[in-house]
Amino acid sequence: MATEEYVPEILERGINPRKVKKIEYGERLLRLMAEHKNILLLNIDNVGSNQMQQVRIALRGRATFLMGKNTIIRRVFRDHIEAGNKEIEIMLPAIYGNIGFCFTNEDLGKIRKDIVSNQVPAPARTGAFAPVDVFVESGPTPLDPGQTAFFQALNIATKISKGAIEIINRVHLCKQGERVSSSAVALLTKLQVKPFFFGIKVTHVYEEGSFYDAAALDLTDDDLKNKFFNGVAKIAAVSLAINVPSKCSVPHHLARGFQKLVSIALETGFLFAEAQVFQDYLDNPDAFAVAAPAASDAPAAAAVEEDDDDDDDAAPAANIFGDAEEEEGY
Repeated sequence: MATEEYVPEILERGINPRKVKKIEYGERLLRLMAEHKNILLLNIDNVGSNQMQQVRIALRGRATFLMGKNTIIRRVFRDHIEAGNKEIEIMLPAIYGNIGFCFTNEDLGKIRKDIVSNQVPAPARTGAFAPVDVFVESGPTPLDPGQTAFFQALNIATKISKGAIEIINRVHLCKQGERVSSSAVALLTKLQVKPFFFGIKVTHVYEEGSFYDAAALDLTDDDLKNKFFNGVAKIAAVSLAINVPSKCSVPHHLARGFQKLVSIALETGFLFAEAQVFQDYLDNPDAFAVAAPAASDAPAAAAVEEDDDDDDDAAPAANIFGDAEEEEGY
């Protein structure tokens, strides 16, 4: 039922008309969830409206964004769960902070890449958590010598060079994960430095009933294959250790069985086709050795014969060339 159809009913029941927008938001949220199979949960801390609009334009026709208050979102989710749709219950613990949704039916990796690639430089703010370490490099600054006391208050070693303040040593001004102090903000402002880059962050992914951390989207096909075969190897090792066959350990059991059959055949002399190769090797191992190229020995022999005919002064030079040719042949 559309919202417009039951607005009179809402008014008759004495419900505040201002709640109509909340009802419309809930309907839109449920409609987008029904139309799209994938949802990206976004964190939009320190993201301005202009930057958000740029991301919307870049993904127009490929994805739909929806923001809202967490209390309303949780209320819509709980009502939806009570109605029998419990598949979204796993998303409730992640509904906190400054969040939003990105609904899409396209490749999640490409959509996420387009979202997080839009970042803009931003100045430091007092009390905000530093997303990265901030360093002030040594060298000249645009500040005049009259502001030396400001650097002394921050315990930053400086000197006067060519009528301007010069920082002597590199300074670790802000640490990642810690709050930015007012003095650090003042210094960065004076130096006209914007140390941070803010953008939309993708925190979680809801994909056809599965809910997981967005870092899983960074895994490549090779990473998934390596993880799968690593698990297969561990299962096979456990099966062999406890002597309980499994699908992962079957190749190893067959290989061990074949080794025992070959050992018995070589010991008793009753050979079969696959064991004959091993018996041939035991009888004549030289036949299986890789034959060295005989051509490499011919130039060396010829050089030695020439040395016998020449005088003693030429002998060392002939030996050097002979050694070089032997190494090249090797």
